[in-house]
Amino acid sequence: GTASVLKAVKEEVTKRRLENAVEVVEVGCMGLCYAEPTLMLLDRHTGRRLIYGDVTPQQVPSILSAGTAEAAPGTRTIERNWYYPEFETPAAGELQARIVLRNTGRINPESIEEYIVNDGYTALAKVLTAMKPQDVIDVITASGLRGRGGGGFPTGRKWQFAAQQPAGEKFIICNADEGDPGAFMDRAVLEGDPHTVLEAMAIGGYAIGAQTGVIYIRAEYPLAVKRLENAIRQAKENGFLGRNIMGSGFDFNIEIKFGAGAFVCGEETALIHSIEGKRGEPTVKPPFPAVEGLWKRPSVVNNVETYACIAAIIRKGAEWFRSLGTEGSPGTKVFALAGKISKVGLAEVPMGMTLRRIIYEIGDGIKYGRQFKAVQTGGPSGGCITAKNIDLPIDYESLKAIGSMMGSGGMIVMDEDDCMVNIAKFFLEFTLDESCGKCTPCRIGNRRMYEMLEEITDGRGTPETLEKLNAEKKALREENGRMEAMWRELYEAYYIPGDPGDNDLEPAAVDARFKGLKESYEKEHMDLEDKKQLLESYQQMMDTSLHMIQKRGIALPILEGMAREHRLIAVEASDIEALEKDIALLKSEIERQENVLVQYREDKNKLFGRVAHGVSTIEEKYGAFRHIDLTNSDYTTFSEQQR
Repeated sequence: GTASVLKAVKEEVTKRRLENAVEVVEVGCMGLCYAEPTLMLLDRHTGRRLIYGDVTPQQVPSILSAGTAEAAPGTRTIERNWYYPEFETPAAGELQARIVLRNTGRINPESIEEYIVNDGYTALAKVLTAMKPQDVIDVITASGLRGRGGGGFPTGRKWQFAAQQPAGEKFIICNADEGDPGAFMDRAVLEGDPHTVLEAMAIGGYAIGAQTGVIYIRAEYPLAVKRLENAIRQAKENGFLGRNIMGSGFDFNIEIKFGAGAFVCGEETALIHSIEGKRGEPTVKPPFPAVEGLWKRPSVVNNVETYACIAAIIRKGAEWFRSLGTEGSPGTKVFALAGKISKVGLAEVPMGMTLRRIIYEIGDGIKYGRQFKAVQTGGPSGGCITAKNIDLPIDYESLKAIGSMMGSGGMIVMDEDDCMVNIAKFFLEFTLDESCGKCTPCRIGNRRMYEMLEEITDGRGTPETLEKLNAEKKALREENGRMEAMWRELYEAYYIPGDPGDNDLEPAAVDARFKGLKESYEKEHMDLEDKKQLLESYQQMMDTSLHMIQKRGIALPILEGMAREHRLIAVEASDIEALEKDIALLKSEIERQENVLVQYREDKNKLFGRVAHGVSTIEEKYGAFRHIDLTNSDYTTFSEQQR
């Protein structure tokens, strides 16, 4: 209905010849989804404003006639319950503090002039003219800003690690692949304030020494894509992107890459693979993207909401940002309120606000006066929080303590009529559909759990079904616990600075520790059948790749990827001893694959011999060679690794 209301407003303004007195501005989402179409009247002389909700074309004449002095008869007005911490103090009833959403619903997102008038690009100017790269990282670190995409990893620490890598090509990546059911925070920012993301990415590029930014966005967001493309063009035309920005000598450009909507590509390594044109699957870390990311170069990946905090922190300072939220989770968080809540929409609140206040004071409680049963947070990987914990303060630590997680910020509210078994089945079905199938617990464990839930919802469940379900859940939880402990150790070793004399924190020591953990994990958890399946799949793809290389010379990325995959399933000596019947088969498979690699090297050398202009011509002709190691170093130790 918004298009018809907009048309009616423009026609009425023209009819009354008010073009010189009234400016009609199309803005992004105000967060008032429950009352769309919404219309705000603002008197620039007095500062008085009125917000109307559920506006119809028929109400437009009376709204324009009434002005801002009083509400038009027969209309619905909405009381503003947010304030802007950068330039306002909260009044009574203003529970929301808008930093991320500071411009959404306030300015025309397609006008760079309006962004500049509202302090746009002043943070970038400050950085380029008065701060060193390390100064920027120090401010972001001191602010305590944590990644808003789910894990809550300290942003400054991630930037610091990328900045410490040797000089050369680096990348700043924006994860705009918002895939959680019920989540639409990033979409609102990109549609309503795209320049704030561009400015933050340029600041990040300056801080870590990157000259290229990439925004990975799902193609299902056409309006966001359109406004991003427009913003990038405007920023280049006005000297905020491109070469020698603001005469500082700093060069930075941003490009857009489209995703196909795969949920798994929200994970940073899967996202990077998708950008590179590969299958969107996560990979084992380390190396972490900050060391070896896009095209094997140091890369920082943050989501839209994280970047939307950056410029405000640079403008106002770290202490100002820390004045909001909690000690461990400073700042604000945007939540998408959905489900059985009276006021569906966006809410940006200081970290630490309780669920009760968000649901009942901002969201106006449960629809139709029903009873609250639970709220689902953290997307499909999160959990349901019941009435028992409704007074829980929302921050990273509190949610983790009860088995849930922050996630990207979706909040799906359920009432007394919702069946929790059906809810669990719905999210598990989503997980099954979106799983890349790489890991056994996800590929097989979730399928078995879904089948058990289906038995229960179809009326075929028994007490034994529940026992099996609990056993499966326990096994998966223990498995996830072991994996989480391993990744936590690796994260801390790579990202948390230690004593300079502590050799355990040196990259070589960490890699050795990781190798031991990985070998132990594979030894305990990869059975013979898994190895056979992976070997067969690998051999089929190897044969196909070799055929393609012989015929058309276009499968180098596939072949190298398969070689790396094969290293991950190397057979342990202890496994061979325990599986005597399969020794001959496995050895013959290894020998055959070594022969394939010999043939591959010969074909690769022949291919290179036909290219007169060297590597640059190969990159131009085949495009994908940019991320390939063009030496045979990957294969010199292949036989040793297989033994």
